[in-house]
Amino acid sequence: MAVYSIIKLSELEGGIRIDAEYYRPEYFKLHKNLSRLYSETVNQISYFVKKGIFDISPTLYTDEGIPFVRVQNIRKGFLEETALVFISEKTHQNEIKTELENYDLVLSKVGTIGEISFIPSKFSKANFSQNVIGIKINKQKIFPGYLLIFLLSRFGQQQLQRAQMPQVQSKLELVPVKCIKIVRLKKEIEKIIHEKVLESESFYEKSKSLYTQAENLLLEELGLKDYKPKHKKNYTARFSDAFFAHRIDAEYFQPAYDEVIKKLKENCKIEKLKNIVSFINHGKQPYYVENGEIPILIQKHLGNQLLSLKSEILTMTDTPKTDENFLKQYPEYKLKFGDVLFYSVGAYLGRTNVLLEDLEAVLASFITLIRTRQEICNPIYLALFLNSEIGQLQSQRWKSASAQQYIYPKEIKEFIIPLLPLETQQKIASLVQQSHEARKKAKELLETAKRAVEIAIEKNEKESLKFINQNSNRH
Repeated sequence: MAVYSIIKLSELEGGIRIDAEYYRPEYFKLHKNLSRLYSETVNQISYFVKKGIFDISPTLYTDEGIPFVRVQNIRKGFLEETALVFISEKTHQNEIKTELENYDLVLSKVGTIGEISFIPSKFSKANFSQNVIGIKINKQKIFPGYLLIFLLSRFGQQQLQRAQMPQVQSKLELVPVKCIKIVRLKKEIEKIIHEKVLESESFYEKSKSLYTQAENLLLEELGLKDYKPKHKKNYTARFSDAFFAHRIDAEYFQPAYDEVIKKLKENCKIEKLKNIVSFINHGKQPYYVENGEIPILIQKHLGNQLLSLKSEILTMTDTPKTDENFLKQYPEYKLKFGDVLFYSVGAYLGRTNVLLEDLEAVLASFITLIRTRQEICNPIYLALFLNSEIGQLQSQRWKSASAQQYIYPKEIKEFIIPLLPLETQQKIASLVQQSHEARKKAKELLETAKRAVEIAIEKNEKESLKFINQNSNRH
C-alpha cells in the first residue's frame, strides 16, 4: 500500500530538504507536534556542531594521550573504550578546533545512524574522526545529560533518522543535525535527568573495573600477570609437525604459542577443550521470520567483553527473528544461562561472550555454541579465558589460512584450557557476573531517564517526576 504526504510549499523547511523521505507522514507529524512545544535547536545550545579531523593517518595513533573517538567507539550512551585509540598532545593542538570536553557528545555520521555517546568524565579533553559528528555543548544553556537522553529518546531518534541523507550509504550531514529540535522542560527535571546520567556512568565504570579485576585475577592465578609472549619474525618448524597438524602456514607454528602452553603447564593443570565440554557446534542457521518471536543472536550482539543485555537484544529493530517451530525442530540450539558464545568467522574471530540472563533465543551459524561440563569448568571462567589475550592467541593459531578467516568446531576442541580449582574459577566468574549486573544497572538508569523525558513530553512533567521517583526506589 502506497504511503504519501501532501506538503504545502510554505511547509518546506527553508529548502533544507525537498525529497519525499524527509516528509514521510510520521516525520512530518513529529515535526508539527514538536513545533507546538518550546524547544531550541542543537545549534542554539552548543558552541559548535562539527565533523572531526579529516584524513588522519593511523601512524599518528598512540597508546596514550588524547582520546580519539571513531565510529566503532560510539554506542547508545556510553563510549566503547576497548577499541579506543589516542593521539599526541601535539597532534591534538594542531586540530584544536575540534576539541571536545567531558560530557560533550559524539554521533555516528555513517553506519548505524542514531548511535550517540558522551565523552566520559575522566577525559578532560578529546578529539574525533571525520566520520563522527561532535557537539560541543554550552553547559550554561543545557545540562549535557539531558541533551544526551533527549537524543536517545524516540523524539531525538526519529529526528536523527529523518536527518539521514538519502544516498547509497546513509549518513548524517551537519545542517540537519544543527536543526534538530530539543524540547525544553523545567530546569528541575532536566537536572534530575542529568544526574541519572551521572549515576549511570558510575555503574558503567564500576562494570569495567570489575571485569578488569576478573582478567587480572585470572592472569595472576595462571602465573601470567606480567607475562608477554614474544612473537618471532624468523623461526623453523619440522616437516613431521606440519604433516600431523595438516597445516603449512607460518602463523600456526609461531613459537609464542608453544611458549604460552609451556607456561600454563608449569603453573596449573591443563586440558583440551573437547574433554571439558558437553556440547560444541556452530549455531544451526535459523530461517528468518518477519515479526518472529525468537531473536537470533548475531555478531553485533557480541561485545568486546560482555554480550548485549537481554533488554537491548529484544528492542533492537534490526535483530533478526525466527519462530517457535525452529526451536521444536532443533531444541538443543535453544540458548541456556551459561552458554558460551564463540565468534568463529571474520574480523572478530575469537571474540567470546557468555549468556548471563535467561533469554529464549538462538544463534546464527557463524557463532559456535559451547556448553561446559560444569563439574569441571565454570562456563563464565571459560568465556573470560577464551576472550583474554592468552585465549585469543589460540584463536589466531587455529584460524584458517584462507582469505576469510574461520575456525571450525573440530579446531576449537583442540584449544588448551587451564583448569584452576573450581573455587578459584567461581571467584573469577563472580567478578564477571558483578560486572554484568553493574552494566545492567547503568543501562536501566539510562532507560529510566529516557522514558521520563518521553512521559514529560507526551503527558506532563508531573507524571514524569512521579515515574522517576518510583523507579529510583527500585534501583
